Amino acid sequence: MSDHQPSRAEVLATLTAPGQPFELVASTVYGRECRFFKHAPQTLRDLFADNVSDLDFLVYEDERLTFAEAYLKSAQIAQLLVRQYGITKGDRVAISMRNYPEWVLSFMAVTSIGGIAVAMNSLWRPDEMAYGLIDSGAKVLLADDERLSRFSQIENTPESRVDVQTIAIRTGAFPDSPELSLLLEKQADEHGVLDMPQQRPEAEDDATILYTSGSTGHPKGVVSCHKNILAALMSWELDQASAIAMLPEAPLPPPHQAATLLAVPLFHATGSHAVYLASYRSQRKIVSMYKWDAALAAQLIEVEKISSFIAPAAMTGDLVQEAARTQRDLSTLASVGGGGAPRAPEQVRNIEKTFANALPGTGWGMTETNAIGTGIGGMDYLEHPESSGRCSAVMELKVIDDQGNALAAGERGELLIRGAAVFRGYWNRPDANEETFLPGGWMRTGDVAYLDDEGYLYIVDRIKDLVIRGGENIGCGEVEAALLEHPLVQEASVYAVPDQRLGEEVGTTLYVSSSVTENELSGFLQERLAKFKIPRYVHQQQTPLPRTASGKILKRDLREEACQRLGLTQ
Repeated sequence: MSDHQPSRAEVLATLTAPGQPFELVASTVYGRECRFFKHAPQTLRDLFADNVSDLDFLVYEDERLTFAEAYLKSAQIAQLLVRQYGITKGDRVAISMRNYPEWVLSFMAVTSIGGIAVAMNSLWRPDEMAYGLIDSGAKVLLADDERLSRFSQIENTPESRVDVQTIAIRTGAFPDSPELSLLLEKQADEHGVLDMPQQRPEAEDDATILYTSGSTGHPKGVVSCHKNILAALMSWELDQASAIAMLPEAPLPPPHQAATLLAVPLFHATGSHAVYLASYRSQRKIVSMYKWDAALAAQLIEVEKISSFIAPAAMTGDLVQEAARTQRDLSTLASVGGGGAPRAPEQVRNIEKTFANALPGTGWGMTETNAIGTGIGGMDYLEHPESSGRCSAVMELKVIDDQGNALAAGERGELLIRGAAVFRGYWNRPDANEETFLPGGWMRTGDVAYLDDEGYLYIVDRIKDLVIRGGENIGCGEVEAALLEHPLVQEASVYAVPDQRLGEEVGTTLYVSSSVTENELSGFLQERLAKFKIPRYVHQQQTPLPRTASGKILKRDLREEACQRLGLTQ
């Protein structure tokens, strides 16, 4: 018997060989050459229909739906959208609500009939909602009480008018927005229980628009097709299969149905893809909460026998503290995944120490890559706690210098990526597409990184002017513009400040004509920015901000000064 321990490359070659479930073949997406899974579902509709069962799928408070019940309910919503709202292939339908079961059911319905699901950021203010609805051209908006309240505050003008039909979720407080459950009851009375409509998508039809904040201006709509998303889902399956294949012994079958705790918003690619959509083929139960609550999360892990948890560093830290404080049995938890912002190495080690059986995991991906790129977990992660892992089998990475030349291992430059999961482009933004895509199908990520000799990726800096706070992208330019509207603010520079809990927080240095109180500035910004974008750290000075000879503000210097003042390590 050979003692040879197969490498990751050898395991992947075996699992993706001809005749294997994860067989990879030469393919294209949007005309770009790539590798794709021969046995993947054709569309999300096929993914949903192929995985109907009587196992639990959605759990929210005292509500439970099986995979079969969820599919049947989504078919009724799909029929409603086609029959009453005239949704045809390519039409946009916006979803804006908490992580209710209706988010999942609406997404299933829209994508099954060839519509495009616009996953709106539920934290958006009325003006941001208006922008997203107008930009996407959504015909229908499904929204809960909080979002409909904000929608009612949108100020329409002749130049900028929101023209969308609204459907209310779990509220009857808005007379102009019929409640979904009542609409479905009426449809059932008239037509009985209906099958999914015949109207269906193709593999490269647009499936989703997810908005992501850029470094300047309005957020951009990231457009992905069914094939893009399925590439990501199958890649995670392959990564898990390869990790198991590399173990000295195959693990015993789990005694309970796989279950995951939905602790991140579904409008994020992590929530919609890595948690929600990745649950169909694995028949994984999804347990959702009204809002994040570490004590309730620990209780649900114990009661629902939850085996996996994917969340930003902040929520993971909360759960680690709660687990250490209480005596709850969290032994079913086998993996604690992350994303959105890097974890401190100490937190990586704390996960292993705190939970009896759970090992940490993380990865690097973007909304533009449908949340995949690299991944790392288990002992591999503990041995490389500062790495984001190694590249997915259907993606390629390259690091280049300022002249576009490929760099050797260990050299820092801009990270490029290409492959089956890379999005079509930004909705109605040819200018942004031109900046983002390079010849050969490569996409610029805006991250400064290096790859080591073994292919491990290390993200070290950011080219894009962004703060990533708990997984939420915040454009520095947008915050600077809001600050500069204040009459006493002459100059503003916004930057990322390291934060143990959220990864990064928003900091700013201001040149003011006279000092502004913290409460006054916060109140002023609340009228212009979503709460999570308001700077936590504000430094005011009555002298101009330092600039280069060409007049550019020395943002990096201001950030370093802020970290020194705050006693933070970068």
